[in-house]
Amino acid sequence: MPALTFTILRKDASTAARVATITTAHGVIETPIFMPVGTRGAVKAITEAQLHEIHAQIILGNTYHLMLRPGMEVIRQAGGLHSFMHWEKPILTDSGGFQVFSLAKLNEVNDSGCAFQSHIDGSRLFLGPNESMEMQKVIGADIVMCFDQCPPYPASREEIEVAVRRTIVWAEACRRYELQSHQSLFGIVQGGIHGDLRKLCAEKLGALNFEGYAIGGVSVGEPAPLMYAALDVVTPLLPEEKPRYLMGVGTPRNIIEAVMRGVDMFDCVMPTRAGRGGTAYTWQGKIQIKAGRYANDFSPFDPELDSYASKFSKAYIRHLLNVDEITGLTLVTMQNLAFYLDFMRQLRLSIREGRLLEFYEKVISLYPE
Repeated sequence: MPALTFTILRKDASTAARVATITTAHGVIETPIFMPVGTRGAVKAITEAQLHEIHAQIILGNTYHLMLRPGMEVIRQAGGLHSFMHWEKPILTDSGGFQVFSLAKLNEVNDSGCAFQSHIDGSRLFLGPNESMEMQKVIGADIVMCFDQCPPYPASREEIEVAVRRTIVWAEACRRYELQSHQSLFGIVQGGIHGDLRKLCAEKLGALNFEGYAIGGVSVGEPAPLMYAALDVVTPLLPEEKPRYLMGVGTPRNIIEAVMRGVDMFDCVMPTRAGRGGTAYTWQGKIQIKAGRYANDFSPFDPELDSYASKFSKAYIRHLLNVDEITGLTLVTMQNLAFYLDFMRQLRLSIREGRLLEFYEKVISLYPE
């Protein structure tokens, strides 16, 4: 029996959107889905119990950060990340490739992988496809990502060609690695803004028959229309019977645009990072809750959202943030993640009921970018 099964339940009549389930050893995921980011083994500012309360179905961890702290030996002794952080639902891990190329100091990349200095203490380290697979095997995530090279935006065509070639070679190495029996491996399609390179990468990875496919190298600074253009090229080339994951995306509009192009899975630090800065996502639009206009606003944070954080008044939330009370960070983070997860729930429902285009108009009126 495969470690992961993907079952399409309903397709939209006028777009490529679909509702499906992903069944893993740690539970069933309803798609389209948003995955809160728990980079270092925790979603910032909230607990696992609070994640359950807002109906999180799967979270994301990062191999690069967990490799640095607490280190693989600690996670190995703990029995894997599920046990270490007391999270019983599915986990997806990024390979660490993006962070190696974006965070690490003085990285030196060749066809074997990347030698780099830790951004924490400057220690010399190496990460390649085999090392990434070994670490993700220790972490024990249900869904594991291939090690890839993610070029920045902008980058020359020559740089992107090299990144695509390495991504394909490294994907082949990752595919040969034997993971734990409950783990499933996703390939990552690179290619920047070049449709022909995206097509080449998608076709080569498709031949490796991964359990799912991710689209990487977007949300790295390119304008949204270029991201949508890349999706228009890539998603029709990916196997319909496999889940599709758009990495690091994004705003509510980004997500619904991608769902309508056939994408199933999303992650982004935006709701948690914005929450810590005092920006709230609500069904009334985006709110800068620290603004003076909310000082005496005793209306609920989000009257259309049935969650713990949404019931507090805007005035109270503003007060907590303005006096640097850590509870304020928790409540805004909970609000933002609860909104994103409710947005995905309503998105799935709109596909099921045949009213996706109507829901799309509502979303872009609140979140036009």
